[in-house]
Amino acid sequence: MNKQTNKVIIIGTGFVGSTTAFTLMHSSLISEIVLIDINKEKAEGEAMDLNHGVSFVKPMEIRVGDYSDCKDADIIIITAGPSIQPGETRLDLANKNSKIIENTMKEIVKYTEDALIIIATNPVDVLTYVAVKSVNYDKNKVIGTGTVLDSSRFRYLLSNKFNIDTRNVHGYIIGEHGDSEVAVWSLTNVAGSRIDKSCPLCINSCDINTQKIFEQVRDAGYEILKRKGVTQYGISLATRRIVEAILRNENSVLTVSSVLNGEYSLSDVALSIPTIVNRHGVSKKLDLNLEDEEMNNLKKSSDKLRGILDSINY
Repeated sequence: MNKQTNKVIIIGTGFVGSTTAFTLMHSSLISEIVLIDINKEKAEGEAMDLNHGVSFVKPMEIRVGDYSDCKDADIIIITAGPSIQPGETRLDLANKNSKIIENTMKEIVKYTEDALIIIATNPVDVLTYVAVKSVNYDKNKVIGTGTVLDSSRFRYLLSNKFNIDTRNVHGYIIGEHGDSEVAVWSLTNVAGSRIDKSCPLCINSCDINTQKIFEQVRDAGYEILKRKGVTQYGISLATRRIVEAILRNENSVLTVSSVLNGEYSLSDVALSIPTIVNRHGVSKKLDLNLEDEEMNNLKKSSDKLRGILDSINY
């Protein structure tokens, strides 16, 4: 990959794609953003609007392109596909969007097999798997946004509960980005102390309703959809965080989605677990010591996703 240009392609300029482009403008990491959309006029409008603000950020080029621009891209972000509608689950989108992802990947590999691919279209775990398998792409170079946003929601709700900086709350949501996701309470802590047992913020044990907090995290997307019809800011910032970890070669631990190969005794499915992310993509998946109930719930999440994959055509 070209480490000098830091060129990012965004495929799909709907709410998530255009907002992601806007957030990446502020990262000071990227010198070129190329927008690709089946509706070229929409992409042109987004590029024009973004370019009118480039005097306020570090120098960069933002333009409309096509798949041939993928040939020297560092990162390709796929946000194309219809978004979830009220009353739908993320998995209801599987059949509609799996074909879109397959066709998109077939276009990408005409020009590159080196770029890192970030999938931000739902159902993200299913589509991350489809992106890898449909064209036999290197599985370590295909990263779903997974539960990066869910984990951020988790930490936000806990920070509100304890009135402490969100950045000082540590915890993960793993598994599916959706209804079967798993809160890893056994590893959730403040200052190294488990918040579901005892922590420096409480006299004895923290008085928190873990089930209620988990449900608020799990259902957050649906609640936003009911109120405004789309989610865009959180997922765009989560995508930016992954891009930063890649381009800065950070070796950061993020709960991205990727195809598993024996981790947690799970294989041939994509879901989120704590993963070291750097310039090469997925560097290492961390096999953490989960409690039995958490492990069982992760297995159920995997089984659910595997069932969806067995039922769709791609």
